[in-house]
Amino acid sequence: MTNPTNPLRDPQDRRLPRIPEPCALVIFGVTGDLSRKKLIPAVYDLANRGLLPPGFVVLGFARRDWGDGDFEELARKSAQQHARTPWRDEVWSRLVGNIKFVGGSFDDDVAFDHLAETLDELRATHGIPGNAAFYLSIPPPAFPMVLKQLERTGMANNNVSGGWRRVVVEKPFGNDLESAKALNDLVDDVFTGHDVFRIDHYLGKETVQNILALRFANSLFEPVWNSHYVDSVQITMAEDVGIGSRAGFYDTAGAARDVLQNHLLQLLALTAMEEPTSFDSEEIRTEKLKVLRAITLPEELESHAIRGQYVQGWVAGQRVVGYHEEENVPQDSTTETYAAVQLNIKNRRWAGVPFHLRTGKRMPRRVTEIAVLFKKAPHLPFDAADVEMLGNNQLVIRVQPDEGLMLKFGSKVPGTAMELRDIAMDFQYGEAFTESSPEAYERLVLDVLIGDKTLFPDAAEVEASWRVIDPLEEFWAGTKPHPYRAGEWGPRAADEMLARTGRQWRRA
Repeated sequence: MTNPTNPLRDPQDRRLPRIPEPCALVIFGVTGDLSRKKLIPAVYDLANRGLLPPGFVVLGFARRDWGDGDFEELARKSAQQHARTPWRDEVWSRLVGNIKFVGGSFDDDVAFDHLAETLDELRATHGIPGNAAFYLSIPPPAFPMVLKQLERTGMANNNVSGGWRRVVVEKPFGNDLESAKALNDLVDDVFTGHDVFRIDHYLGKETVQNILALRFANSLFEPVWNSHYVDSVQITMAEDVGIGSRAGFYDTAGAARDVLQNHLLQLLALTAMEEPTSFDSEEIRTEKLKVLRAITLPEELESHAIRGQYVQGWVAGQRVVGYHEEENVPQDSTTETYAAVQLNIKNRRWAGVPFHLRTGKRMPRRVTEIAVLFKKAPHLPFDAADVEMLGNNQLVIRVQPDEGLMLKFGSKVPGTAMELRDIAMDFQYGEAFTESSPEAYERLVLDVLIGDKTLFPDAAEVEASWRVIDPLEEFWAGTKPHPYRAGEWGPRAADEMLARTGRQWRRA
């Protein structure tokens, strides 16, 4: 009997089964920043790694009077400037014949009819049997119009297309629970629920996925991952930049809606979830949803939910303006650029452990991390003077920019006295593995084309997150955020929130 195994294939290479079927990726808003800096470079990187099928087309849609050649030029520049992998002319020569463009506005029926015809023509020209993913890289208010156009033309219908049709919706998914439910109903009505991919690019980061590996592949951590040993958990997402050109969106959203509702609550869910019965996408989402539904807010929100707004200051040695001086920001705006909140999880594992979440712009540096702070030893048989420099043991998962792990614990200082001090053991992805980590969008675009929803929140998760945020927004309505100087770690009120319980923010 012959062995069907390919002798040229490395048995440890698990990428080949993850190559998609022949398909098209349709990008709405293809001239925007997200498309130019993330999506098109991700497509090039996937092609460079041999992870795209021979029958693959990128189809751009935007309000431009362009031909295919104009879009090819934009795509080439985007890939050269922002791709992770090295530029190779032979890779681009294979891609360049598979880049097409359709111009038009979102209310233009003729343009969408032309888009549908173009997709149908790919059956004969590129051997693509009706498979297409639609990426909505557009402002959230435009989602309903585009979705209704896709429904009108039949492009969202699997039966009409003869293949699979999927849609990728960028955050924010709604701006409160009511609008999120309405959008969920619309998108699930136009597409089937199974074909909707709500993207949170943080879940595509290797370090975030490693949270699950760290907890469930090692016997070292899971026994102490509970209220018996954990004092508190801090999740920080700090940015050193301001709002840039996003004033139109940001001033109507704020830090809580922009970051807390999606990125930070997803990181909390992965940190706090129970072990799934398998790594099937449904099983993982089930455990995350249990955590999100178990979140409770403190009774006294005034001292446990702090928001701030940056004023002029210094960041990285440069003077920067305050939020009110940013372009297109109203002078009387009360939108927060910083939010810090204490959340509790009402279950046996985490009862009594506060989860402190904070996010802000114009902070001293860019960093995203999860810090698990353990309780101090119940008894220290050392002189008080010898342990003055000793703090809590900490396990820190750095999501960006220096992806890795840090374990902080006490050790004796060399010398004759038994003096103890905290030291850190550091693990960095870039040093431990020879292969660089894929960009988040690289992984997520591939997962969409394959149909793997493991890293995509479903409708129930989105709605559970809004049930946490809506009471905060209601409490903050009509109040002014605390000012904090650009280049500082937020307003003093956020420090006082932790100081009341003898804690302090970790110096990220």
